[in-house]
Amino acid sequence: MTRAVQDSKQFLNIAATTAAFFLGGGKYGIDVSATFGGGSVKLQKLLADGVTYISCGADFTANGYATTDLSSGGYRFAVTTATAVYANLQRIPGE
Repeated sequence: MTRAVQDSKQFLNIAATTAAFFLGGGKYGIDVSATFGGGSVKLQKLLADGVTYISCGADFTANGYATTDLSSGGYRFAVTTATAVYANLQRIPGE
């Protein structure tokens, strides 16, 4: 099965965990804004078993921006309690 590999992914006004998306790897910038209400938004990586996700990079409990090095593979944003979530992940060119 062929999966489209992306250098960026954006989610607008979501309130639930996203479906998996696939990144080519490198240094990425991540920004998240939301109504957190005690919740969080976490970037998670899909492990080799094809089922299990683990948190990687920043776990957001307030609006913010972070950079992180990511390997190629499947990822998702896990949303817990937060609403009106705007999440953007973009590979930083040259990194």
